[in-house]
Order: sequence, then C-alpha cells, then structure tokens
Amino acid sequence: MSDTQIFRIASIPADGVGKEVVAAGRRVLDALARNSEGKFSFEWAEFPWGCGYYAATGQMMADDGLETLKNFDAIYFGAVGWENVPDHISLWGLRLSITQNFDQWANIRPVKFLPGIQSPLRKADNIELDWVVVRENSEGEYAGLGGRNLSGRGPGNEVALQTSLFTEKGCERIMRFAFDLARTRAVKRVSSVTKSNAQQYGMVLWDETFDRVSLDYPDVQTESVLVDAMSAKFILKPEDLSVVVASNLNADILSDLGSALAGSLGLAASANLNPERRYPSMFEPVHGSAPDIAGQGISNPIGAIASAALMLDHFGMHEEARRVETAITTVTSAGADQLTRDVGGRATTEEVTDAIIAAMT
Repeated sequence: MSDTQIFRIASIPADGVGKEVVAAGRRVLDALARNSEGKFSFEWAEFPWGCGYYAATGQMMADDGLETLKNFDAIYFGAVGWENVPDHISLWGLRLSITQNFDQWANIRPVKFLPGIQSPLRKADNIELDWVVVRENSEGEYAGLGGRNLSGRGPGNEVALQTSLFTEKGCERIMRFAFDLARTRAVKRVSSVTKSNAQQYGMVLWDETFDRVSLDYPDVQTESVLVDAMSAKFILKPEDLSVVVASNLNADILSDLGSALAGSLGLAASANLNPERRYPSMFEPVHGSAPDIAGQGISNPIGAIASAALMLDHFGMHEEARRVETAITTVTSAGADQLTRDVGGRATTEEVTDAIIAAMT
C-alpha cells in the first residue's frame, strides 16, 4: 500500500504563451515530486479549452467544464486571449467563468523584487521591497451587471451601463483575509485602496467595512488611501507597503503596476483562492497570452513557476514551496544566461526551466 499523496491537477494552458509556461511549471512540479522519495506526486489532466477551442466549437470551454473541474484538487491556468475572439468573450467564457462560479473570492498577487532583475525603481537597488496585493475577486467592478440599450434609436444613441456590486459580506471577507495575512508578515500593516470621494455608495461601504473590521485587529497598522494616491505610493513610497487590499478593478491595475516595478509582468504569480475549499482554487501567472512572442520559446516561465509555488502553499507543502522560490532566486541571481529577454537575458523558456529544476536538487 502506497503512502504517496497524490494531487489531482486540472491543467488549462489556454492560449499563446500560456501553453509554454504551464508546460514549464508542470516540469518543475514533476521534478519536485520525483525527488520527494515517494512522498507526493501530481496527477495531471489537461484540457484544450481557450480561443482555439472556441474557433472549433463556438465556446471557450465544454458545456460540462465546471462540473468536470469540481473533481480536482486545483487548477493550473496559463493565459487567455487571441485575435480570433473578442477579449470580453474569451475572459468571461473561461477564466472569469471559473473564478466566479467557484467563488474564488481571494486573489493573491505577491510583488517580489528578485535578485538579478533590474527594477525601474531606483530605490529598489538599496531598499528591500516586498508586498502583496489582495484582490477582491468575486464582485466589485467585475460583477458583470449592466447592459447595452437604446441601440434602436440609431447611431450615436446607444447607452451602456456597467454596474459595480459591493456587498458588506464580500468586503468583510476579503478584508479579514488581508488582515490575517498581515499578521503572518514581518510588517503587520494593511493598506486599503478606495475611491470613496467619487464613488459615494460602493466605496463608502468599502471604507466603513474596513474601519469596522480593523477594530478586531488592534495589532495591525492600517491606512486608507485613494487609488490615485496609491498609484503614486507604489512608485514613491513602496517601502511603506506590506498588504494592500483593494476591489476587483483597483487591485487588478495596481498589481500590474507592482509587477512592472519589479521588472516584468513575466515574473508575477497569482492565486485565485476559494478559502473555504468548497471548490478547487486556481493558480496562474499574471501576464497575458502575448501573441507577439507566442511559439518562439522565449516567454518567461517564472510567473507560472512561482504560481506553482503558491499552489504548493495552498496544499500545505510550505517547505516544497520555499524550495521552488529559492531556486527561482538562485537562477535570477546568475545573470543574463539564465534570464529571458523580457528581463534583459538571453535564455529560452526551456533553459530557464532547466536551471530552476537544477537549482532545486
């Protein structure tokens, strides 16, 4: 009788460089499993969903896709989007369909400044910077409420309504998640991002909920910052940041800014979590499908591999997650021969992946 712990993972490479980076991440996880002396293994099932699937079937995933995915321990996702499908159809037809139907309400996007990666921030050269963006991932500006009307009145008269949804329960659960995360970090501070001066209903509820929840965490420092001021703070005072909690849209934008400041979106990892574990969580790099370099073997696999480390943490495999992250920093420290071109290197996707696997052994 085997004592091997088997994790069943649904792999959805989807489009463009998603195929390349998911393959790289799978190689890293399988190498980790091979060296575990039978402690654990990964059982993969790959699904061909994405824009290619749409071209053949008229839909982004199979009719029973969500029902199928429910049976897995986690989902490992690549990137979605291609020129044959409008972006709003590809996103809502696959990625958002999964995150919303599986109530993956906490989106975690660490901002890591890796050794050997040149940041456009001058102060990153001599100040240690490390923060996490916690994104409300189930409602807010991406709730999908609204519609287009009055097109029958002729050109120029159509009206589109896009309605944000803020619920007190939704705000509270993501804020408590952020506070609990802050308690595990060296700097125990939560920065709430708002725009309540202009959005006088939803974001005022957000602010009031933050103030109420913060009373239960007297050991954690707090601040509430308007989103435009927070954009400036990411650049001018990033050393003040530890955990940044924000609504769906605001966190989406700010986390990309943070990744760019760290050197490249190709480095950025993320986790879409259903913390109650009623559904599988999904792990994916932040970058898109990058049609301009897809198929050339030069995409940066680090974001996808770091997302795999977040998946290991989700499984409670913290030591293994740290091994992957340490291997990444070892490789980025080694210079241009082990970096892809988006961060000034000369290596291919496969060569970077090989180097990370070698650094883990």
